[in-house]
Amino acid sequence: MIIDERFRTYINSIDTKHTDFLEGLYASAVENDVPVIRREMQSFLKTFLLIAKPAKILEVGTAVGFSSILMAEYSPKPCEITTIENYEKRIAQAKKNIAASGFGDIITLIEGDAADVLKTLKGTYDLIFMDAAKGQYINFLPEVKRLMKKGSILISDNVLQDGDIIESRFVVERRDRTIHKRMREYLYTLKHDEDFSTSIVPLGDGITISVKR
Repeated sequence: MIIDERFRTYINSIDTKHTDFLEGLYASAVENDVPVIRREMQSFLKTFLLIAKPAKILEVGTAVGFSSILMAEYSPKPCEITTIENYEKRIAQAKKNIAASGFGDIITLIEGDAADVLKTLKGTYDLIFMDAAKGQYINFLPEVKRLMKKGSILISDNVLQDGDIIESRFVVERRDRTIHKRMREYLYTLKHDEDFSTSIVPLGDGITISVKR
């Protein structure tokens, strides 16, 4: 947790609900321990879409399709969403959810390892949402950057690891040290890459917002 739990609870308590479909999908994901974006991040994305108005969106990490559907639902204008997922069990459920949402015509799910899929993509995207394996963010970054043009935005979720990111690697559990090291490298790279202007925001589990110069 990176902010006081009372603040988080209060902020979420006054938030408005989504459509019945999204609320049901979110409740099901939480009940089944499926990782989906937190309430604070959901609210942020809804507002951010109104500001940025992206026509082409790329999502790295579909899970069961919740965030793709949310972005399709709240995009202020028609958009194209491409989303990548590698976990077979979640792919099947994501396909069902996307079809049931009514957004199957604008959401394209690509199956496979993002490290391989990203290399096959052409053109550029207005918004890229990174929400896959945290230890792979730094490895995905070169291809993600290639798919961005001037003014494109990269949002990366879960970058502060519930506050562990500020701890010494020797304090972090041994099994998490590689992710800890790679995430620190990712954040440093984003902040020092002259092609990006990046802000690290303690929202949810921490996000970065990077704009390509």
